[in-house]
Amino acid sequence: MLNSLKEACCNRCLFKKNDMSLSDLKKIDLRTYWKHEALDFTRWLAKEENIQLLSDEIGISLTNVKAEEATGRYSVDIVAKDADSDKKVIIENQLEVTDHKHLGQLITYASGFNASIIIWIVKEAREEHQKAVEWLNNNTNTQLSFILIQMELWQIDTSAFAPKFHVLVQPNDWAKQLQNSASESKELTETKLLQLEFWTQFIRHTKSNNTSLRIGRKPRAQHWYNISFGTSEAHIALTMNTRDNLIACEIYIPNAPKLYKKFKDNQDRIEDKLDFSLEWMPIELKKASRIKTERNADIDTEEEWVHYFNWLQDTAEKMAKTFSDLL
Repeated sequence: MLNSLKEACCNRCLFKKNDMSLSDLKKIDLRTYWKHEALDFTRWLAKEENIQLLSDEIGISLTNVKAEEATGRYSVDIVAKDADSDKKVIIENQLEVTDHKHLGQLITYASGFNASIIIWIVKEAREEHQKAVEWLNNNTNTQLSFILIQMELWQIDTSAFAPKFHVLVQPNDWAKQLQNSASESKELTETKLLQLEFWTQFIRHTKSNNTSLRIGRKPRAQHWYNISFGTSEAHIALTMNTRDNLIACEIYIPNAPKLYKKFKDNQDRIEDKLDFSLEWMPIELKKASRIKTERNADIDTEEEWVHYFNWLQDTAEKMAKTFSDLL
């Protein structure tokens, strides 16, 4: 009896010990994995799956990614575009502590490429350089945005390394949206503010509902909100139309007619999996095409927004799953 009791106590102690055990989280030096800044890190970052990690972290959809682009006698690490606004983006990588030279290069490249979004990825930021980037955001016009990111690598025990983009400085989007709106007419300002509030609440709603969607982009004062779903050739576009009182969810394909044809060839299979009809919209005189569903929505009535958020989330999740299965 005593032995059995001791054995039971030991088992409970062992279970408790195992249940409470935690692994070590270690920060890895960046040069352990990326030996060379240009040949290793820049090429790694330019890959679609890795640039998507950065996009999700900063809330900007980066497309048309090109590495080692030249301006004059200088070469910037990465040039891209913001899919939502079509603004030019430049990325300068520095796997060392920040210095004055790279800050100067960053401004030179921004001027040479006429960039609107400037991203500086570093190993570590000195306080004076972090304050300099903050100053640039606070004292430049609303068309310029500076983002300072600390690159990190983490490991649990002997697991594979996990990259982490840690945003140190980014613009105050809300303040810049208000500045943009203030220069427009009263009617347009109210519409823009309504759009910004709608998408802000939508993002908050979907994140609280554990969505499978890649909700990473920041809300903007515009009638659409884009979501990636596994390909750089297309994305999901959620739209709100305050004039016609409609909300919609669509697969938007900017310039990939072969992808649209592939989806169209599988129309029956796609629509069998969905519980709603789709409007197939090839754009004959342009390169872009759409596959869309929509519904009525009284957008001015904020009390109804939660129903619209549920519809947009549910519809987008189903379309993301169904269409990504064909990629």
